[in-house]
Amino acid sequence: MTEERTVVPLLEPRGGIPPVVADAASLARTVDAFAAGTGPVAVDAERASGYRYGNRAYLVQLRRAGAGTALIDPITCPDLSALDQAVADAEIVLHAASQDLPCLLEIGFRPRAMFDTELAGRLLGYERVGLGTMVETVLGLRLEKGHSAADWSTRPLPEAWLRYAALDVEVLVELRDVLRAELEESGKLEWAREEFAAVLGTPPTTPRSDPWRRTSGIHKVRNVRALAIVRELWMMRDRIARESDLAPGRVLPDSAIVAAALDVPRTKKALTEISAFTGRSARRHMSDWLSAVSRARALSDGELPQPSTPGDGPPPANRWADRDPAAAKRLSAARAVVAALADEHRMPTENVLQPDAVRRLTWEPPEEISDESVAERLRGLGARAWQVSLTAHPLAKALARLETKGDL
Repeated sequence: MTEERTVVPLLEPRGGIPPVVADAASLARTVDAFAAGTGPVAVDAERASGYRYGNRAYLVQLRRAGAGTALIDPITCPDLSALDQAVADAEIVLHAASQDLPCLLEIGFRPRAMFDTELAGRLLGYERVGLGTMVETVLGLRLEKGHSAADWSTRPLPEAWLRYAALDVEVLVELRDVLRAELEESGKLEWAREEFAAVLGTPPTTPRSDPWRRTSGIHKVRNVRALAIVRELWMMRDRIARESDLAPGRVLPDSAIVAAALDVPRTKKALTEISAFTGRSARRHMSDWLSAVSRARALSDGELPQPSTPGDGPPPANRWADRDPAAAKRLSAARAVVAALADEHRMPTENVLQPDAVRRLTWEPPEEISDESVAERLRGLGARAWQVSLTAHPLAKALARLETKGDL
């Protein structure tokens, strides 16, 4: 019988909860302290997703040996470029870096070298890679995670929230040290380095051309006039949300937008009878919503949106069997190869090779299938060197086998 591991609750930061850095003088002292510190720097950021418009940081937490922990208010200290320069030569340790990097870049903090403990956990085959679970599984410590979805734009921040925030970076470097050793032992350290570099090198996300098409439930909308209502309501909501600094869903839920598109209300009374418009914020802007619906109703046929926008990639995989049966067979074979490699190396299939790369390779394969041609195609699709080395040969073999059997 396996002996259960004792888990120790992590209740208080070493040195207590530091005061929030909220002015230029305090920030200058923090910069000096972290410049004099040694080793990697643990970094985390708290946002107010679901409460405020956008994804700006409302608290930044850092910890470094010799410097201790700092909690910085980026609202009163919106420029962390001096701190960024002070730790420019240090490895920055983050958990789920792709979530925090955009808001850190906005305030002048740009890591040059990085270790992502979540991504390391995925490469190592950990089934659950949330920070709390990783800390408990790897270090035997339990983090309190009750404030992860809090409104971090709140001022002043409650002491319990600050304690939670400080604890998020308390043992992040220790977690990094253990995971790095495991990566090295498993032969995956270079893989991880390539992945970390790829995350750092990913350019900021450009806004989608038609972001309103991501409205939840839009699949229920069957005609282009109703799609125009979705578009006009979405754009009106976005303007109000941006001006009010509120998350769009708090101004008007997606369900209300879709319901209005389906019902096509012509009067304010008809609009109020839609249950999804009963929220306080929705009622406050009834005239705006009705104006948006009326504007969509008045559009000429040439001004209506198309049912869908043409993409630059292959169609959804569930349509391949009808549109191109040969491509569907290639996709099935390639997915089987990636799944087998994922099992062998104990990691998720999407980390072995990006699903989009698999789809694009099999929808438009090289004219001549070989290890070299498949490798070149994968590199062009953004696969990392370790991924190409791992997958090019077995993928080429599987695709060539289909051609040889005459299944294509």
